[in-house]
Amino acid sequence: MRFSEWRGRAPMKDSVGPKVIPVVEAALVTLGAERDPECWVAWGDDPAVRYLILAPTSSGLVQLNVRVNVPGEGPRAGGKIVRWARVQLGELGVEIQGGHRLVTFQVDTLVLNGVDEAADRVAAFAQALFAAVDGRSTVPPAGSKRSAPAPRTPAKAAAKPAAKASASRALAVPATGDARSGRGSSARSDPG
Repeated sequence: MRFSEWRGRAPMKDSVGPKVIPVVEAALVTLGAERDPECWVAWGDDPAVRYLILAPTSSGLVQLNVRVNVPGEGPRAGGKIVRWARVQLGELGVEIQGGHRLVTFQVDTLVLNGVDEAADRVAAFAQALFAAVDGRSTVPPAGSKRSAPAPRTPAKAAAKPAAKASASRALAVPATGDARSGRGSSARSDPG
């Protein structure tokens, strides 16, 4: 999920207000991330005061601490890039039961977990981090959905049933042998 999407889901609108966003964007760009990166926002216990942004880059993981309103100073963002060799990523775990999904993933000391839609966001972020560690692209092209299947064209839709039918005909080869005893011959030879 991009930072702009996280801003729309902020539990406190002042956390992503017009004074805070320019500071956050400037810090992200300075650390090598995009202005609107694929990221994870850990709102924490008091998002009106502070929160954490994790954003993958080719160099490492950006960890940006945002303080919404420092007395006498206004918003502040301070962070660093943790090189991929030093980032500790846990396993991406999923449990599905009764149509619900529970996903758990750990980045350093931060445990991310979610159910259903939140589970999809955790899994997508974990996949983005795995891709970044491997040196692959971390984000899908703008406007695309990660989990949306490619639309089937009419030609592909018609070809699938025909291919399945021909495959099932090829597998339906009658067995040879004694039909009364129910024993047929096998194409495989048994040595012994």
